[in-house]
Amino acid sequence: MKMVAKKHYSIREIYRITYDAARTRRFMAGTNLGRDKQFTERIMLAVTEVNGCELCSYAHTRFALEAGLSDAEIRSLLGGLSEGVPDHQIPAIAFAQHYADTGGHPDSAAWQNILDVYGEDEALSVLAAARIMMWGNAVGIPLSSLRSRLKGAADPGSGLGYEVATILGSTVVTPFALLQALVSVKRRAAVAPAASKDVVAGR
Repeated sequence: MKMVAKKHYSIREIYRITYDAARTRRFMAGTNLGRDKQFTERIMLAVTEVNGCELCSYAHTRFALEAGLSDAEIRSLLGGLSEGVPDHQIPAIAFAQHYADTGGHPDSAAWQNILDVYGEDEALSVLAAARIMMWGNAVGIPLSSLRSRLKGAADPGSGLGYEVATILGSTVVTPFALLQALVSVKRRAAVAPAASKDVVAGR
């Protein structure tokens, strides 16, 4: 079934999403989530379902199958459900969906719940996975829309001007977002979601 884009991010939003993903990525290293490819792909598919990135759904369906997820579970996750997801991973999936649904600004209670359930290290790895997939979706949606347009099936929620401008614009702003993220890491800036009151300090 063809996935339809549910969100269309601006260049300014893509800059922020790129910045957040880049400065948080390191927290996946050495954690249970970082070692568990199935867990990672569940989060990626959950975020992709919320945003509706067709190219990402294709890619991560393949990655999920390679990681050992069943066809039924993949269809469930791409349908916004969590059938087949291990109980201990459901809070992370729900948070990832909420993170994407709020455009990367989850409420403080949702973030605090992840901290309470998983502890700081694992919570940050869940946040990192969600942010990485948000970046993939944000840049992948205009690419998906343009690809569909060239095939004669234009995205009704998109326009050629948006697609071209966003693809080119994201290419321009990405190096600056990555540079800002590097500076942020060096300065040990906070990395928790902006809406959270309980900010976890960067390390």
